Formats: sequence, C-alpha cells, structure tokens
Amino acid sequence: MARVMRRGDIRWYRFARPDKEQPVLILTRDSALEFLGEVTIAPLTSTIRRIPSEVALTPSDGVPRECAVNMDHVQTVSQARIGRLIATLPMHRMEEVRSALLFALGFDRGELI
Repeated sequence: MARVMRRGDIRWYRFARPDKEQPVLILTRDSALEFLGEVTIAPLTSTIRRIPSEVALTPSDGVPRECAVNMDHVQTVSQARIGRLIATLPMHRMEEVRSALLFALGFDRGELI
C-alpha cells in the first residue's frame, strides 16, 4: 500500500515538457492534500547555486545525490502525476525551506510591497 502524500515528501513527478521525471518537494499543507486535485511543489535540481532561494540537500537527507530545492520555480501541478516517495525532509530542513520560500517571494523582511 502506498504511503499517503505529506508536506515535506520528496517524490518523483513527470513533467510534460520536457517529458522527463524529476524529484519535487511537496509544499501543500497536509490538511488540504486529500481535498485538492493539485498540489504545490518545488523542483529539485542538480544545479546548486548556493543562493537564499535554494535549500541544498545531500544523501544524508535521503536523496540519491547532492541537489537543491529550488524555490524560484514553485508551481502547482496535478496530484495524479506525482509518483513514488524518495524521502521525507525533517522539520529542521522544512524550516530552511520556509525561509527560502519567503526569500523567493520577497516576504523575508516582512515587507508587503
């Protein structure tokens, strides 16, 4: 039986263009996942730029190789295209994700405009 999808999961996702499978981090809150047909994700990339809008991951995080969660490319996608579980990030890593997301959206300094 497949594990229920949760925020913090890293799962495979098949992007339509280019037709390839890539790891993504689930960002949608757990309480909404069972009611939504779509889910907000951030893709993982092997290009690590070490900038505030990324969270670098290593095999100790459960990923196969060094990579980064890229908060500059957050998107909402169909849950039906989400695949098998790769890893789940612990709370301290999700805090880093939160900070990177706030930076990427320009909310890191409490500014509204």
